Amino acid sequence: MIQKYIEENESRMLEELFSLIRIPSVSSQSEHKEDMVCCANRWAELLKAAGADRVEVMPSAGNPMVYAEKIVDEAAPTVLVYGHYDVMPVEPLDQWVSNPFEPEIRDGRIYARGADDDKGQSFIQCKAFEYLVSHGLLRHNVKFILEGEEEIGSPSLESFCEQHKYLLRADIILVSDTSMLSASLPSLTTGLRGLSYWQVEVTGPNRDLHSGHFGGAVMNPINALCQMIASLTDADGRITLPGFYDDVEEVPAEEREMIARIPFDEEQYKAAIGIDEVWGEKGYSTLERNSCRPSFDCCGIWGGYTGEGAKTVIPSKAYAKLSTRLVPHQSNAKISRLMVEHLQRIAPPGVHVKVECLHGGEGYVCPISLPAYQAAEQGFEKAFGKRPLPVRRGGSIPIIATFEQVLGIKTILMGFGLESNAIHSPNESFPLDMLRKGIIAVAQFHLCYDK
Repeated sequence: MIQKYIEENESRMLEELFSLIRIPSVSSQSEHKEDMVCCANRWAELLKAAGADRVEVMPSAGNPMVYAEKIVDEAAPTVLVYGHYDVMPVEPLDQWVSNPFEPEIRDGRIYARGADDDKGQSFIQCKAFEYLVSHGLLRHNVKFILEGEEEIGSPSLESFCEQHKYLLRADIILVSDTSMLSASLPSLTTGLRGLSYWQVEVTGPNRDLHSGHFGGAVMNPINALCQMIASLTDADGRITLPGFYDDVEEVPAEEREMIARIPFDEEQYKAAIGIDEVWGEKGYSTLERNSCRPSFDCCGIWGGYTGEGAKTVIPSKAYAKLSTRLVPHQSNAKISRLMVEHLQRIAPPGVHVKVECLHGGEGYVCPISLPAYQAAEQGFEKAFGKRPLPVRRGGSIPIIATFEQVLGIKTILMGFGLESNAIHSPNESFPLDMLRKGIIAVAQFHLCYDK
């Protein structure tokens, strides 16, 4: 029945999704402030049309929150669905095949910014809800909370949750903002890494200098910054920040054995991203390195002259954006403090270092014994024809740990993304088939959760 419903309503559903995608809700860029409000209002319209009895666009310290609910029975369990309507910047624009905010279907995929992360995946939740309401199948309460700041670290959501604990009370939280191993190998995310993120400013001379007159006589801020960043990992891929591994949870042997049984073609993995060799912490597999071990990366670096041609200068300043992915028990606050202190300590003479903590959050682990997790398993089995594997993923959704700390609620991560969807990159996409199967899986979750 649900397959027929999707088929009969797919044209309408796609146009509704496209109406969200066309709104350039880039939370990190101030020129899109009005677009954030516009996108929140559009989500409110769609949730109302899907069957929610109460829908509100609510103020927060930052971008507005969208809240919706359908209470079928005060005594019944409540599922709180979380998603986000903000998206990443689209640059570099010249690498997009089509307009990032004008969705285009090619080869069975929707190409656009937000097609997967997270407008497409949140839309799955909305349409599964719509199907259940329209067919009188919903037996428990459903609430929605959609924020517009996830891509910048959800700075307003914790205080919003504190202020609205009663409104957001629920038995379980359901999120579609993660990925699966592959289209043929469904998986449920059981753990996420935490995150710490900084911006570093290195200042040397009081102005840009002629590299012929001053080269070799003063410390170049770019050189200094590069040396500092390079020193943060060793030849074995270990992070050298003192105290970094103090609270790292070692992966139990039985979990490492389970990870080792996950089908994984390393040659295909390398070919898909165009590299000749993998790299990472010695003694761990690729799947362990990118899911349950911590990591360090320089996400951006700039300074000096970067225009066309040559300009022989020693710059006055250099900048970088740095991040670490953290594992359970590591504290974002502690790691952030250690990094600030360490970078200032190792700065070479002749430069001054300023470090700003931009955002971060804790890791999360979901017990697979939860009835809601088992309902999610049944949902995946209905949609994909096979039982999903439980896996930890390397990404971070800092608010998930906050939900547990502030609201006291565990989260089920029913994600339908694929690595090939290229989220955060040019030509982000989402397969139409995954959109359909996602709606089936989420609808089945709700039906099984009632039992």
